Amino acid sequence: MTSCTLDLYTDYLLSSTGAPTATGLSRRLEGALSHDHLTRWLSRATLSSVEVWQQAKPLIRQAEARQPAEEFAVLLVDDSVLEKAHTDANELLCTHWDHSQQRYVKGLNFVTLLYQADALALPIAVELVRKTGPVFHPKTQQTSYQSPFTKNEYVQQLLRVAQQQVAYRYLLADRW
Repeated sequence: MTSCTLDLYTDYLLSSTGAPTATGLSRRLEGALSHDHLTRWLSRATLSSVEVWQQAKPLIRQAEARQPAEEFAVLLVDDSVLEKAHTDANELLCTHWDHSQQRYVKGLNFVTLLYQADALALPIAVELVRKTGPVFHPKTQQTSYQSPFTKNEYVQQLLRVAQQQVAYRYLLADRW
């Protein structure tokens, strides 16, 4: 039986021209993997910065071989919230400030480090924002949760690793 792998799924994401879906990948594989199988694999799969880097590294090294990266490469930092309004809350899927919408939304918050060199743009590291620390609000008598790290601290963690792996000319980020 065929099984989903990180290489297969990454290739599908890179080659998709529209919104990637489990059904779309199943169709592309002519039913060799059902969309249910792919959904189960995605729910079990954990993708850390190590796996992201392993996928990006060969392509980055090819780009660096053509031209010194410090002449043209940049690192882009961004945080995003993937809204999941109808999902039960937990330490990952919870309320986060979405600066693009200027409001709190329930969803998955993550900080990404993207390497860009000419036409090549690849994520090289990602950190999921987990809210594990309870905070009691006496005025509302409600408990909310916060991350043990600020977004700035997440970025510092990502950069410590990236600076050992890639050369770049600039670091670009929006302000939070």
